[in-house]
Amino acid sequence: MPRPRKPTSPFRYFNSSPEVIRLVVLMYVRYPLSLRNVEDLLFERGIDICHETVRLWWNRFGPMFAGDIRRQRVSRMRGFRHWRWHLDEVYVKLNGEMVYLRRAVDHQGARELRHQNP
Repeated sequence: MPRPRKPTSPFRYFNSSPEVIRLVVLMYVRYPLSLRNVEDLLFERGIDICHETVRLWWNRFGPMFAGDIRRQRVSRMRGFRHWRWHLDEVYVKLNGEMVYLRRAVDHQGARELRHQNP
């Protein structure tokens, strides 16, 4: 009987730890930084990598991290299926001027108001 194969890690050919790779990619994607800015910030924290390494990791691991985040977000949202909201729309007169008012109301009664001139 053959032994079950262990899933191969996508980080297996890299000398850096997966935590550092995730930090680098998420830092580049989350904040408006250039590749060289990410390189400089990490160098200040004692991680010496090249800006081309940041680009390589972003191209290689970015879609994988995005998929993980998307799956986590979907699994968290499954608990909120009971949430309902509706949209109220009305024209009101403010200071003698007609204003279009939109109001999103969720099932708990919390509101978000938006208005714009017609």
